[in-house]
Amino acid sequence: MNGAADEPTHLTSLEALTGDAARVGAYRLVRPLGQGGMGAVYLAVRDDDVFHKRVALKILKRGMDTDAIVRRFRTERQILAGLDHPNIARLIDGGTTADGLPYLVMEYVEGEPLAAYAEEHHLETTARLELFLRLCAAVQYAHQSLVIHRDIKPANVLVTPDGVPKLLDFGIAKLLNADLFGQTLAAATAPGLQLMTPEYASPEQARGEQVTTATDV
Repeated sequence: MNGAADEPTHLTSLEALTGDAARVGAYRLVRPLGQGGMGAVYLAVRDDDVFHKRVALKILKRGMDTDAIVRRFRTERQILAGLDHPNIARLIDGGTTADGLPYLVMEYVEGEPLAAYAEEHHLETTARLELFLRLCAAVQYAHQSLVIHRDIKPANVLVTPDGVPKLLDFGIAKLLNADLFGQTLAAATAPGLQLMTPEYASPEQARGEQVTTATDV
């Protein structure tokens, strides 16, 4: 997953981010990696005088910057700041663009989707289960940190070339004890919000019921 970009341009609006020569803070955008309901993710490079590093930069989409969605995005950033596990993509940095759009900077995971990796490497059942157990450990760690992921699906799991599975995208995660982070985060995880991927949602999510750690299991 390599890419190249022209010389960076300093940005003042989200529209400029769609180009391949864009800059957010200390990061130069290289190319899009994907997008979801709230934001777009770019491969980016930090290329200031501090250090040079490839990262995944997620930024809120223009038009999605309502108070509730901005709170949800900042909730994701706060959740990730509290997680430190070898099988969860790490938060590196975060900030706000000149025109007020929040962004977060994640560890760039260069890898393949779980099933594709297993097939390409002709993994036997035991090796597949070992990957599965490592992901289970990551989910358990999140639960012990009072976080429910709520969106575990094939697209949110990548395996690096050296065989390390990584759980991604805590964009709709829920805090079991939002009071730990104050009223702003509590509002962003309030009951009644229908946040899910229908094809992979648990029955209680689909019915709009209260979620628990069993939702991820």
